[in-house]
Amino acid sequence: MKPRTFFVTGTDTEVGKTHVARLLLEQASAQGIRCAGFKPVAAGGEMTAAGVRNEDALALQAASSVSLPYELVNPYALPAAIAPHIAAEEVGVAISTERILAAYAEIASQVELVVVEGAGGWHVPLDSNLLFSDLVTRAGWPVLLVVGMRLGCLNHALLSAEVISRNCDLMGWVGNCLPPTQPRWQANLRSLSQRMTAPLLGVVPPAEERPGHASWPALSLDRVLAALN
Repeated sequence: MKPRTFFVTGTDTEVGKTHVARLLLEQASAQGIRCAGFKPVAAGGEMTAAGVRNEDALALQAASSVSLPYELVNPYALPAAIAPHIAAEEVGVAISTERILAAYAEIASQVELVVVEGAGGWHVPLDSNLLFSDLVTRAGWPVLLVVGMRLGCLNHALLSAEVISRNCDLMGWVGNCLPPTQPRWQANLRSLSQRMTAPLLGVVPPAEERPGHASWPALSLDRVLAALN
């Protein structure tokens, strides 16, 4: 049986894609769902005796309920924390769509849920011709957009949602409040909720407001999975 799968992208880099993906994997694990995170391409990591290890990929690996080798979770671990296509060029690596999809298929054969995380935003290049969005379109993965709540997020979110929806299923979006807390972040969330065509599937509020926070729907795996159906 084919596992449920969705792709987590963001309005930009450092908007909380990994944080959101990890929270959803942890919820799935707590529910007894066989789940795994998948980070096809990661740029930036620490050189270890076993090779380059990326912090985000390690977080997804740790949050998964099944044990998978790092090389399967993150087929392309590039050392420099720069655009993936440049990082790949610097070490003489050609990023192969076939290799990524083969790794995904191997993971998918072992689990009920795969949470795939991108790198940067939607149109990040992987080589001179291939964008990350091309890979997602080919794979047919529904897309969850993480909106980092900071200055500029309205424009970034609306543009990202419009482009994603052209070729892929934008299943919904998540508002992730980043430090320092955006002034009037709730007003910005209301503005996005009125304008986004895809549903709001959860909010990660500022850390200081999380205990007992109920103004917006909390990030919920059940709500995200319902959007897949």
